[in-house]
Amino acid sequence: MATTHAAALTRTFRPAYELDLRLTLGQLQRGHSDPTYRVAADGAVWRSARTPDGPCSLRITARRDTGEVTGEAWGPGAAWQLDRLPALLGADDDPAAFPSHHHPQIHDAFRSRRGLRMPRTGLVLAALIPSILEQKVTTIEARKAFRLLVLWYGEPAPGPAPDGLRVIPDAATWSRIPTWDWHRAGVDHKRSRTIMEALRVAPALERTAPLANAEASRLLKCVPGIGVWTTAETMQRSHGDPDALSVGDLHLAKQVCYALTGTPGDDARMLDLLEPYRGHRHRAALLVRMTGPRTPRRAPRFAPRDYSRI
Repeated sequence: MATTHAAALTRTFRPAYELDLRLTLGQLQRGHSDPTYRVAADGAVWRSARTPDGPCSLRITARRDTGEVTGEAWGPGAAWQLDRLPALLGADDDPAAFPSHHHPQIHDAFRSRRGLRMPRTGLVLAALIPSILEQKVTTIEARKAFRLLVLWYGEPAPGPAPDGLRVIPDAATWSRIPTWDWHRAGVDHKRSRTIMEALRVAPALERTAPLANAEASRLLKCVPGIGVWTTAETMQRSHGDPDALSVGDLHLAKQVCYALTGTPGDDARMLDLLEPYRGHRHRAALLVRMTGPRTPRRAPRFAPRDYSRI
């Protein structure tokens, strides 16, 4: 039987700036197995979202000749999502103020990636929960947990979305996930408890979306279990904060210090090196991650822990 879909809502947006669609939106993807994000064979970017008005699917395409971007959206949250399409594509970002000249590595990276913008989703919980899942574990562990939980408790994305595209659970559904399924997904008690703490104040967290970055960051850190790193990882996506530096990351400080000085360093050294970029420290670090040399490995690769077997 043929499947019918409601007509898409459509919005066309012509950025007044250079935009690399894949580079900008790719910051929202949680690995290649992310069930909320797809890049189609024709180059269109698909992503799902759980908006205040309900779930939606969004298909975004860009014309190379004119730079014009078209968003097509389906589902109850379609209008909400299209209203925020420019912000999602970095219209609120101002890389012109970025002082790239302080180091040639960052300067060259900035010049070669002028289409990179900071996306602002306006959805705090959707950025926060995957960030909590990534606390103190390997990327492989965290992304597997996120994928499994969205597959088990999310829902199919509305409209003619690609097979397997799913919408993350709403706050009520997250809160009803039983202990054994957190465990089965490989999520330890500390991280699942932190997610529950966030869910208790979910409406208040979502109200931080329009706030200034400094105030939103302060309020996020009031939730037990949410510190500087988790707040930064959230703010980068929900608010498009170009200064939200992921202090406390297992690899970031070493890579930034190595790329800029030739010697790995710690968070304190990274903060010192990135001080000239204050206001854009996340942007500077992101450019280093994208283009800088990798820190030489001097220890065995960390083996992921399988919490589901404990």
